[in-house]
Amino acid sequence: MDDFENILINGIGFKGASKPKKDDDKVKTKAKKKKYITGAHGSGSAKQKAKYREQRANRPSQRKK
Repeated sequence: MDDFENILINGIGFKGASKPKKDDDKVKTKAKKKKYITGAHGSGSAKQKAKYREQRANRPSQRKK
């Protein structure tokens, strides 16, 4: 009996829904890693983004009171 006949006779079994994953506060993307945020890995784009992040962080409206 080949696979096709087996499926016709027995049907297809599907797995249940997966459980939600635990949030471990792990770094999941390159953009959240320290070197990427600070622009230290050498990319001109990352350095420019780091400059803008620093400017935004230094705004009076962004400082903690």
